Amino acid sequence: MAMDVVDFEIKGSEMQFVEIELDPGEAAIGEAGSMMFMDAGIGMDTVFGDGSSSSGTGGLFGKLLSAGKRLVTGESLFTTVYTNQVLAKQRVAFAAPYPGKILPMDLSQLGGTLICQKDAFLCAARGVQLGIALQQKMSVGFFGGEGFIMQKLDGNGLAFVHAGGTVVRRELQAGQTLMVDTGCVVAYTSGVNFEIQYVGKIKTALFGGEGLFFAKMTGPGTLWLQSLPFSRLASRVFAAAPQRGGSKGEGSVLGGFGGAGVLGGLIGGDDE
Repeated sequence: MAMDVVDFEIKGSEMQFVEIELDPGEAAIGEAGSMMFMDAGIGMDTVFGDGSSSSGTGGLFGKLLSAGKRLVTGESLFTTVYTNQVLAKQRVAFAAPYPGKILPMDLSQLGGTLICQKDAFLCAARGVQLGIALQQKMSVGFFGGEGFIMQKLDGNGLAFVHAGGTVVRRELQAGQTLMVDTGCVVAYTSGVNFEIQYVGKIKTALFGGEGLFFAKMTGPGTLWLQSLPFSRLASRVFAAAPQRGGSKGEGSVLGGFGGAGVLGGLIGGDDE
C-alpha cells in the first residue's frame, strides 16, 4: 500500500502532542482515544485493525486478521483513519497518554520494520501496517513479561511512538550487548536480538527490587529506552493510594483525613 508523506510538529515538553499536516487526500491513523483536535475539513472513519485493508484489498479475512493482531497485543480492535477531504491543507493532533516523549520514526530509514512495546504506538501516516512480534525463544515467553508480545510496525512512512519519562537512543554494534529492564525497552530495529537473562543471584532478585530477569539486547541495530515505563508509574501510584479507608496523607501531621490532617482531626474531636 502506498505511504502518505506527511509533515508534522511535536509540541510541549512533559505532556507532548504531535500535530500532523495532511495534504488533500492524505490520511493518518491513530489509536482509539488519542485524537486531541482536528480541522473541520478532516473526516473520521473507524475501521477494523490498522486500516491497511480499508481499500478493499484483502477482503473480510484480511480485516479480521488485522484486527486480531491488535487484540493479541491488548489494543482496541479498532483504529481511526483521519482523511483530509477538502482542497486545502488540514491538521490533526494526537496527544500522549501520560508524561514522556513522542518519538517520530521514519520507517524508511530503519529498514522498514520497527518493533515496539505494545502500548507505545500513538499514530502514523496511512500505509503503515500494525502487526505483532512474538519473541522466538520460550524463555522470553515465560519470563519476559512486558517484552513477550510486542507491536511490529511495517512500511516506509512515518510512525509516532510514545515513551515514558526521558528517552535515550543507543546504537548497538554487531555483538554489542546491553542489559535492560524489560519495561524500559520502548522500541528496537529488527536486527537487534531480544533475549531474557536471569540476574544470577537470588538475593539480588529478591531484595534488589529489580526482578528476576533482564532483557538482553544484542546488536547490530538501534534501541530506544524509556526511564519511566507506564507499568512502573502505575505500580507506584497504586502502592501510594489509600487502601480500605487508610490514611490519605503523605505522613505529615497536617496531611490526610480529608485534608484536615491528624492535627485537625484531634482538634475537631474526630478521634472520639
